[in-house]
Amino acid sequence: MTAARTAHIARNTTETQISVYLNIDGAGVGNIDTGIPFLDHMLEQITRHGLFDLDVKCVGDTHIDDHHSMEDTGIAIGQALKIALGDKKGIRRYGHFYAPLDESLSRVVVDISGRPSLHMNVPFTRAYVGRLDVDLFSEFFYGLVNNAGITLHIDNLKGKNSHHQIESVFKALARALRMACEMDERAGGKLPSTKEML
Repeated sequence: MTAARTAHIARNTTETQISVYLNIDGAGVGNIDTGIPFLDHMLEQITRHGLFDLDVKCVGDTHIDDHHSMEDTGIAIGQALKIALGDKKGIRRYGHFYAPLDESLSRVVVDISGRPSLHMNVPFTRAYVGRLDVDLFSEFFYGLVNNAGITLHIDNLKGKNSHHQIESVFKALARALRMACEMDERAGGKLPSTKEML
């Protein structure tokens, strides 16, 4: 029987208190409350389209701004992903997806490489989605990649509506992560690297 690919994270600082539960091989259900409604909506895309079970609770200093909650939520989810992946033997490692949302089209490419790297090109057409500063999405993604140890390329190829731009990114991310985390039956439980290390 394959070991469950799950993780529980508790991350508490003077700025945020966060708990995360992740099941990579889930059914796409979750309970998400970050204190930032639009981020909740985006993480729901991860659960539904990635078929991850994801519970996130964040209590942060949003009375100052959303920066710490955005960044620290990315950190905690990244930590959970790294733990849940375990030794990474037999995973596909690479994933990619194009996701349209009306006029917007985004491409996300993932390498579960052990080498944190973010390359993000999203030419937002406005500075805020609702009350959320769009600059904070890069903080979320940096937290995610640096703690999960993944390489992530994010490109919004088309888009005029900033809500559509970032939502298409998260939908593409969900599908790309799902692909990269899946077990490859042909791999025979081997690590997908000629270096024998990820």
